[in-house]
Amino acid sequence: MVYVDPPIHSWRNKKWCHLIADDLTELHSFAAKLGLKREWFQAHKIQPHYDITASKREKAIELGAIAIETGQMADRIRDILRS
Repeated sequence: MVYVDPPIHSWRNKKWCHLIADDLTELHSFAAKLGLKREWFQAHKIQPHYDITASKREKAIELGAIAIETGQMADRIRDILRS
């Protein structure tokens, strides 16, 4: 599954959010469908993700990403790291 949190982070006059998935293969595949470049991937040890804008978030949801709250994002990341 692919997940996206609310666009609450401000940077360069835009609101941003995080795109994560249960595994990296799924994340990269989904990101490609969303039109994201692989070099935009944030390879953080604890939270590997893509940063996306609010408009890309809407497109991600249309493509099947699950919209979750910020607190749920932290829970999902913990679950992913345990598996």
